[in-house]
Amino acid sequence: MKLETMKGLLLDELQDLYSAETQITKALPKMAKASSASDLKHAFESHLQETEGHVQRLETIFKHLKESPKGKTCEGMKGLLKEGDERVKEGGEPEVLDAGLISAAQRVEHYEIAAYGSARTYAELLGESEIVRLLEKTLEEEKAADQKLTKVAKKVNVKAQAA
Repeated sequence: MKLETMKGLLLDELQDLYSAETQITKALPKMAKASSASDLKHAFESHLQETEGHVQRLETIFKHLKESPKGKTCEGMKGLLKEGDERVKEGGEPEVLDAGLISAAQRVEHYEIAAYGSARTYAELLGESEIVRLLEKTLEEEKAADQKLTKVAKKVNVKAQAA
């Protein structure tokens, strides 16, 4: 799609995010199942619920814009999730695998933080205050998820080192 306006760029970013979030809803249950640390399993399970809320929030934004959320595949997220899936399939010591899962999950979070931050800025420039509010809420949740993973990693990484 040729980008000619900021509204077009915002729509493109939002469709990319919608694709990313729907991909994540399929990946998180697998990551939770592969986790051996209960804190990590719980972090993935609770983030799945948040991610389902992110999808709903994006659907609200698309209704507001009178546009479809579909039409784009987020190739970046597809690649990040594939790397995490490969890590699970390779297996290994459970504690070390958990540390690797955290790394993969934080890559996903950082991608989302960048994308939501950009989309929020575009919406702000376009004067779309309701969209800004919804994107900011999701952005804060993504940042919190990243911080939660960092906290879990501090315990998990020590166990992985000892394994």
